[in-house]
Amino acid sequence: MNWLRCFVGAALLCAASLGQAQANDVKIGFVNMDRLLREAAPAVRALKKLEKEFAPRDQELQKMAKQGKDLQTQLEKDGVTMAESDRRNKEADLARINRDLQRMQREFREDLNLRRNEETAQLLERANRVIQQIGEGEKYDLILTDAVAAFRSPRIDITDKVLKALADK
Repeated sequence: MNWLRCFVGAALLCAASLGQAQANDVKIGFVNMDRLLREAAPAVRALKKLEKEFAPRDQELQKMAKQGKDLQTQLEKDGVTMAESDRRNKEADLARINRDLQRMQREFREDLNLRRNEETAQLLERANRVIQQIGEGEKYDLILTDAVAAFRSPRIDITDKVLKALADK
């Protein structure tokens, strides 16, 4: 990433060092990738797809958590009056439920993150193709993203163009 910043910095210095007549010919654009990942139509569709895909597992986790909470409440409320063997069995059940719940939550998070990363990678690939097309079609010399832009003028922001192009596909 540092080499990219150095490259972009050098490119900007070269552009800045051009004479005024030449500087007017330099066309620079900027794309807000965070906004793109939030607002692009494919990103919204991917989020809904992931929610639908993971909803059954999330409901199962919520059901298991409620089951553990109910058992914990029962033990706290009736544990003193329960037979020793019943109390031990319920404590063992609670420990098993908690262990299974933690394992399932960890697997859920890992699977969700993996799928989210897959969807994000696909979106970024599409966005990069669109940015490339806009850059070539509108004859931009340089298009930057958030990763390298500490400041940018709204005048060079082409995020809306990219969002529109992604929505059209």
